[in-house]
Amino acid sequence: MPVLECTNLSKSYGPKRALESVNLALEPGRIVGLLGPNGSGKSTLIKLTCGLLTPTAGAIRVCGGAPGPASCAQVSYLPERMAVPGWMSVKELLGFYQDFYADFRRDAAEQMLADLHLEPKQQIRQMSKGNREKAQLILTMSRAAKLYLLDEPIGGVDPATRDYILSTIIANYNPEATVVISTHLIADVEKILDEVVFLREGQLLLHQEVDALREEKGKSVDALFREVFRC
Repeated sequence: MPVLECTNLSKSYGPKRALESVNLALEPGRIVGLLGPNGSGKSTLIKLTCGLLTPTAGAIRVCGGAPGPASCAQVSYLPERMAVPGWMSVKELLGFYQDFYADFRRDAAEQMLADLHLEPKQQIRQMSKGNREKAQLILTMSRAAKLYLLDEPIGGVDPATRDYILSTIIANYNPEATVVISTHLIADVEKILDEVVFLREGQLLLHQEVDALREEKGKSVDALFREVFRC
């Protein structure tokens, strides 16, 4: 059974169509790159999956059901913008997640915090932008979810930390789960991807396994992206 299934999925904001008749199925145990230029519908698709938006037309199913309380308990979402209170310390956030999510693995979170040298007593608002993003990613990946939705997870961190974060994603997600990574830093994430989804102006342009794509096109995902979306 697909972890995420879209059937003729469309979403409009007034007269603007953000997604149009998207048909997509993502199976368990895959790391998927959700790729496209700004305004292509990536964040809209992620928010529909989380139940933060409702479709204008078509249907979306998450872990076998419509987005709602049951699916939210199985989805771990990292938004592009900071979504935790700045006054809370990292330690307080760990306690909050432990109380709120039954699948939160506090030992895994504490180990990642130590690896990235983040101070548990420090308030979120006292951190640099990069450290805030690290803290939020740690919280997201410390859940034993069935679907991880990561919206620009490495946009604000230095290249050395990107490698650690990507290895953290691989090492800490449930191997029977699916990870969806929306990013513009394709060359950095390509090495961990099993599949890619290209969106352009709200339409599904391509959904293919990375190895098959490289063999068929004779080029990297990054090179193909630059070719397809050349200005």
